[in-house]
Amino acid sequence: HTLKTGVAAVLLSSFFLISCGSTAHIEKDENVNFNQYKTYAWEDRKDVKKDKSNQLVEEQVKEAVNDQLQKNTGWRQVKANPDVILSYDLMVDKGITQRSDAVYSNPQVRTYFNPYTRRYVNIYYPSRFMGYDNYDVPVNEGTVSISMVDAKTDKTVWQGWSTDNINSRRFKSSEARTAVKSIFKNSLCATARSIASHLISFMLLRTSRLNSSLTFPGFTQGSYTYTLAE
Repeated sequence: HTLKTGVAAVLLSSFFLISCGSTAHIEKDENVNFNQYKTYAWEDRKDVKKDKSNQLVEEQVKEAVNDQLQKNTGWRQVKANPDVILSYDLMVDKGITQRSDAVYSNPQVRTYFNPYTRRYVNIYYPSRFMGYDNYDVPVNEGTVSISMVDAKTDKTVWQGWSTDNINSRRFKSSEARTAVKSIFKNSLCATARSIASHLISFMLLRTSRLNSSLTFPGFTQGSYTYTLAE
């Protein structure tokens, strides 16, 4: 039983490590209970000069965030008195990435005369690996960032961002939506890893020979129910 529980704990932790790889990053206020939030609204950006050529992409970002929030949190978008105010930023910077190409020598051919068959014979020498050719390539680095501000305290409680190479100096709609999905996938995985950590600790605790009266914070023995703070 002990071995099975230990193996289950290892498999559970491995699952989240494998399935939750992401290039996005998340920062949040650990002291905030996100269960208190039910509604949100987008920041009013009337004072910001709009780039009409990029307006479609910006709308795609908002739609993608709306989809993720409503699907994964159940939050509702409202026009007045929201719990959370959302904002976004799209940034494109010039960057440098290093690439490396394998270098091989040219194949060689040598011809010799066979006196027994009185024929010329070719001997082929394959190319040899010589090393790597390292060089810098200019790229466009696009960053999408999403911020959440508590409407009552004006305090930033959550921020996520994703940076990746894009094809031009402007975001395409598909690139922006992919970045948003990556951000929220990372956020969900962070929550999943926290749950997995609690479950692993609980399973390992069951295998130890502890007094039956010992209590474990956040869990109820016997029924094995647990509650997790955000």
